[in-house]
Amino acid sequence: MSLKKTLMSQGMKLMSDPRMMKLMQNEQFMKAMMTAMSVPGRIDGFTKEQAERFAKVMKLATSREVKDLKRTVRALEEQLAELKQQNQQKQEAEKEAQ
Repeated sequence: MSLKKTLMSQGMKLMSDPRMMKLMQNEQFMKAMMTAMSVPGRIDGFTKEQAERFAKVMKLATSREVKDLKRTVRALEEQLAELKQQNQQKQEAEKEAQ
């Protein structure tokens, strides 16, 4: 039996227990459970925020900024290639005109 199935069956057994049903009706318990469930998301957000703040203070580029810079460089390279091609075509047209 897989871990997921085992956990699901144990969870279903636990939920059908009358003591657990009584706990689930307790408002304070439910608030505590909801707070406990939201902790990982809060920690993740806090760490990301602190990492960005640290990078800013240390004048380091974040991964988002590096991605933006790469995208900008790629766009500029494409524009440069287009301009070179246009310039080459223009020079060829001028040579033919002479």
